[in-house]
Amino acid sequence: MYTTPFLDIPALAGASGTVQLPGSKSISNRVLLLAALASGTTTIHDLLDSDDTRVMLDALTALGCVVERDGTTVKLEGLGGALRTTQASLFLGNAGTAMRPLTAALALLGGEFELKGVPRMHERPIGDLVDALTQLGCRIDYLGNPGYPPLAIHPVAIGALQLDAPIRVRGDVSSQFLTALLLALPLAARRDIVIDVVGELISKPYIEITLNLLARFGIEVRRDGWQRFTIPAGSQYRSPGEIHVEADASSASYFIALGAIANGSGIRIEGVGAESIQGDIRFIDAARQMGAHVDSGPNWLSISREAWPLKAIDIDANHIPDAAMTLAVMALYADGPSTLRNIASWRVKETDRIDAMANELGKLGATVEAGPDFIRVHPLPAGAWQAASIRTYDDHRVAMCFSLAAFNPDGKPVRILEPHCVAKTFPDYFETLFSVARAEEVPVICVDGPTASGKGTLTIEVARRLGYHYLDSGSLYRVTGIAVRRAGLAPDAEHEVRIAEIAHALPLGFSEGKVLLAGEDVSDAIRTEAAGMDASRVSTLPAVRTALVDLQRSFRKLPGLVADGRDMGTVIFPDAKLKVFLTASAAHRAERRHKQLISKGISTTLDSLRADLEARDLRDSSRSIAPLKPAQDARLLDNSHQTVEQSVGQVLHWWQEIQPFKSS
Repeated sequence: MYTTPFLDIPALAGASGTVQLPGSKSISNRVLLLAALASGTTTIHDLLDSDDTRVMLDALTALGCVVERDGTTVKLEGLGGALRTTQASLFLGNAGTAMRPLTAALALLGGEFELKGVPRMHERPIGDLVDALTQLGCRIDYLGNPGYPPLAIHPVAIGALQLDAPIRVRGDVSSQFLTALLLALPLAARRDIVIDVVGELISKPYIEITLNLLARFGIEVRRDGWQRFTIPAGSQYRSPGEIHVEADASSASYFIALGAIANGSGIRIEGVGAESIQGDIRFIDAARQMGAHVDSGPNWLSISREAWPLKAIDIDANHIPDAAMTLAVMALYADGPSTLRNIASWRVKETDRIDAMANELGKLGATVEAGPDFIRVHPLPAGAWQAASIRTYDDHRVAMCFSLAAFNPDGKPVRILEPHCVAKTFPDYFETLFSVARAEEVPVICVDGPTASGKGTLTIEVARRLGYHYLDSGSLYRVTGIAVRRAGLAPDAEHEVRIAEIAHALPLGFSEGKVLLAGEDVSDAIRTEAAGMDASRVSTLPAVRTALVDLQRSFRKLPGLVADGRDMGTVIFPDAKLKVFLTASAAHRAERRHKQLISKGISTTLDSLRADLEARDLRDSSRSIAPLKPAQDARLLDNSHQTVEQSVGQVLHWWQEIQPFKSS
């Protein structure tokens, strides 16, 4: 997951491949609550690991549930309808799928509880649910603005609840109010409990998910259209023992759209199929209307571009409120204006999504019309797209759907501000996108310079700040030498062909300043005297040098690369948009190296270090192959009197200067 303040997505030219999606948020949090209310232990497979599910798990643990986690499998020992903790303050982030169902469940279970969340959660309405619960006799107080969290819940005996008359709840603001009642009211089912929906029920597919999962836990709700629901007397939660969570159909919408938009052989989605119980799977119907070719099997989807440009669409999107946001971005690639109607619920989501989408689509250059419950998006022809910094409003779906704007025909990049917001439902979204997307040009920053100039420290920090990959080219020959020895070969000309094969396929990686060989940290092993000697020997082999050039270039992956070495800007990446030649006086470099060695308990002198550095500078700059020298278009940075932060700041300033975005 990217934790940088922004993520720059370069212009993307196509996409092909297979993606495995995380579990559904809607299913995950419903299953967690049902497992907690049931007796016995439920094993949940493929559970979504995200901000929203973590706050739910933390809350259930605080209430006394025993939880064992093993990757995406969770074993949860239920409460059997009886709390083990009767007083707690629960923080629920911005998770409506936790705040609303837990409000209903805790109001019926008895106890003193405070439910709160992030500021935006305190702006999301919950009054209709509280009104429905107080009809029963539940005691709930608002701790802030009436009608909104935070809430204080007080205990009420089940026998004191008024269950004779139907419970009335509005259905035209959020389907989560009805879902919360359906999930919790079996706790009080001493007699039939009737729920009447007031107004037109929105987001009906989400209620279908709730009813389906209740049935899996032994609760068979009777439904009379979409206006009356009856929970039978004597209903009891029964754990199914094991349950699998489908991949998230809302998350699938981005990759369905990707297959429809991008050039390539198509996108295959694993983990969810057209027969999914999730309502957002019906997004594929809208995608087909716009011209996508969609095939499906029991647990997979395959999507490819068919009609181009896409066909404009005019659709009632009430049944797919989350996935419909993706349609708004697809509309930019259509042959006319597209209209999404009946989406008033967008205004009470993680942000006011109608306003957010209108604002950010406008930044790309689009003409957008918006009203209380609709949005109309006019397409952007070639030549009209603008590079834009997309504000995400801490809304995961805004961040994900706007990444698709990077496939625009004008080759404009897109900057996503606060990309970490995708952690709410799909922490690895951008990594998954980059695994199948193809860019015409992946951005590269080169940092070349002499030994002990601070290239490695600077490069690692610049890469971290930008969310880019990192290449320490100076370690390549040393790692090759270790790999050769482990293969039982001598690092000499007799084995040149085999050594070159090893070098070409070297399983090399870099993470947090560490050098990894097949996942093993070899940072210290490559700094030994023996490793240095082997590195010198393999570096004289022409076939090995050629293989390592190819290996270095293979690190050029989305979203970008920062590479350090001695010939990054002159030989390896001559087309890099920013080349920095980093240097410092021999005296300053010797002093830095001296401090470094002394800290490791290695005895040396400043004079000998300085002499060694000057001799090495002469060798590196005068060698016949890839000599150390600044590229003609390199920017010179002498850090003799700079801190690391100052050097990093200068490189980032230069990088921002050549970007088409306003400063972030």
